Amino acid sequence: MPKLTEEPPVLDTMEGLMQTAARMEQEAIEGYEALRNRMSAEGRPELVPVFERLIAEERSHLSEVANWSRVSGIEAAGTAAGDSALPDLFDPEGADLIPAEALSAYRAFSIAVRNEERAFEFWSYVAGRAPSPEIRQAAERMAGEELGHIATLRRERRLAFHRARQAASAGAELTLEDLERRLHEQLLGLGDIAGLRELTRFAHDARERLARCYDLGVVCRPNIDGFSPAAFERPAVLCGIVLDCYLDLMAREEDENILVFAQDAASQLVRCLLFLRSLPPQM
Repeated sequence: MPKLTEEPPVLDTMEGLMQTAARMEQEAIEGYEALRNRMSAEGRPELVPVFERLIAEERSHLSEVANWSRVSGIEAAGTAAGDSALPDLFDPEGADLIPAEALSAYRAFSIAVRNEERAFEFWSYVAGRAPSPEIRQAAERMAGEELGHIATLRRERRLAFHRARQAASAGAELTLEDLERRLHEQLLGLGDIAGLRELTRFAHDARERLARCYDLGVVCRPNIDGFSPAAFERPAVLCGIVLDCYLDLMAREEDENILVFAQDAASQLVRCLLFLRSLPPQM
């Protein structure tokens, strides 16, 4: 389960608790709306309904919070006391950086699952530090709701996974090592065009990651359903696909050495992706 990056504040009033819950759901809605709009603008209309589904789920959750507040006679709108101390709980996990071609329904539902897991951890933490039985019970109820959301989204993720497996594509047998090798070759090829020193460093990083994959025995089969062969000839798209692999490893890997490697690799690839996006379109 993904960990919180910051320690949650103590919530000592029901009003603050309700306002925090409402804020969390609203942030998720806005995050998925941004991803939906990006998919629409960047030519992935088949993913728009996926994000619409996630938006509808979060709006339903927000409605549940509003109804609970209304029944309890508590104002959930507005800003909670200590709101500035609240950690950012919605995390697009690189989906706002990865090229649109590298996203899939499975990836979208994976992001949603992990965000709900963070919310569950948040409310469990709040319950454990609650200053009163009322706050503890309310936070435990919130945590229980998040568990239900996790179960629903995990089912959707499994369905998306099986659909992806059934839709065999031209690159279905590619491994992470194959993609790293291709990325290394493409970055070296760009050197003749761009003549920029950074490409040498990024190409070196790709070669080093490939060697580390072999040394650590990393197992990661990229989720590349629906890609055309031409997509793998575009360095920015390929870089985004490789980044997506390491982001998934970070979320599910239990081996500490592989986890640290995946984190370092993701950092390198984000820098590489931003650099590739700064090049002229034909590159």
